[in-house]
Amino acid sequence: MRGVRLSYQQIVGMIYVAAMFMTIMDVTIVYVALPAIARSFDVSPAATDGVVVGYLVSLAVWIPASGWVGDRFGTKRTFLVAIALFTIASTLCGLSQSVLELVLFRVLQGAGGGMLTPVGMAMLYRAYPPAQRARLARILVIPTVMAPALGPFIGGALVDSLSWRWVFFVNVPIGLMAFAFSALMLTERRERAGERFDLPGFVLAASGFGLFLYALSEAATIGWTSPLIDITAAAGAALIATLVWVELHADQPMIDFRLLRNRLFGVANLASLFASGGFLGLLFIAPIWLQTGRGFSAFVSGSTTAPEALGVLVSSQVVGRLYPRIGPRRLISGGLIGVSIATCLLAVLMNGDPWVFRAVMFAIGVGWAYVVISMNAGLFAQISPRDTGRAAALYNAQRQIASALGVATLSTIIGTQASATGLHG
Repeated sequence: MRGVRLSYQQIVGMIYVAAMFMTIMDVTIVYVALPAIARSFDVSPAATDGVVVGYLVSLAVWIPASGWVGDRFGTKRTFLVAIALFTIASTLCGLSQSVLELVLFRVLQGAGGGMLTPVGMAMLYRAYPPAQRARLARILVIPTVMAPALGPFIGGALVDSLSWRWVFFVNVPIGLMAFAFSALMLTERRERAGERFDLPGFVLAASGFGLFLYALSEAATIGWTSPLIDITAAAGAALIATLVWVELHADQPMIDFRLLRNRLFGVANLASLFASGGFLGLLFIAPIWLQTGRGFSAFVSGSTTAPEALGVLVSSQVVGRLYPRIGPRRLISGGLIGVSIATCLLAVLMNGDPWVFRAVMFAIGVGWAYVVISMNAGLFAQISPRDTGRAAALYNAQRQIASALGVATLSTIIGTQASATGLHG
């Protein structure tokens, strides 16, 4: 009997799904473990903020550079180094003996994740021509939408049955298999190999995105009126504005903001900024509210948000068939309207029956599939293979800011309501 022969597209798709599922799920799986980490090290919950913030800031530093590094040294080589770094750092995180050690290893983990995501996306889009992007979008749904939703569920099960350390150890077997398969099956590709490193762009991007994301991540805890938050947010915004000006005038920019002049790519990024911010913010705040506000266990809170992933999985099969006939604009608009209505309904049901909550989360997933599949199908449709690496870095930097913005906004709202309740209670 002959063995099954995989096409190169299938190989890249499998590797991308495994690696991205691991890195993207890592963000939400850690949120569920934070209370257990605080108890393990006998510190206050606020003392564990660095576990999340350190990772986010590290991502912000390395995502902008990933496009140049992948183009310069080769996507396969960069991808392998990133997987190895992320897997080693995950092991060290699980072995940490203090909060400080855990934060430092999370920074190292963020360096691997920051390189892994854009480079993997660039490889995937280069493997699929524009005519096959609707099929590609269904592949992207698995890591980019299902991983954040399943993170709290898997994390809750690991924390309750084993230990918080296993939310990091779970990455190790996935990382090892992805590394071995990638080393054997991927082919090397280099673009712009002779371009010099854009040092001003890197410094401005690393400092600007790092400071701005730090401010967004810590604002809900420290307070938006804190001088530290005001200064870091203003400095980060100023550096990002300077970065845009410098890169627009550079001959060989690290972050090519000129790509946003492409109307389809620019509009898709703008829509993603707001849509992803709301979606990822909800996935962050819901498990925390269910644990602290409703008193549910980590596993129950995770299982209450997980139906969103099932809704995406069911709906994605329909969207993939509708996309060639209807196109992205109407599908995205309809999906956003549906998600908005369901999210408003969810706000009314926060204190209601958990099964009704789960049903609404499923509805949110159904609507979100229309948004994300259509958006991913058209995102790089007019971007050349030469520019795909830089475009992927720019898109992922935007999504990182969207995630932090969504989490900061919802955390601030919840914190303000809690304070008001305490004052008047």
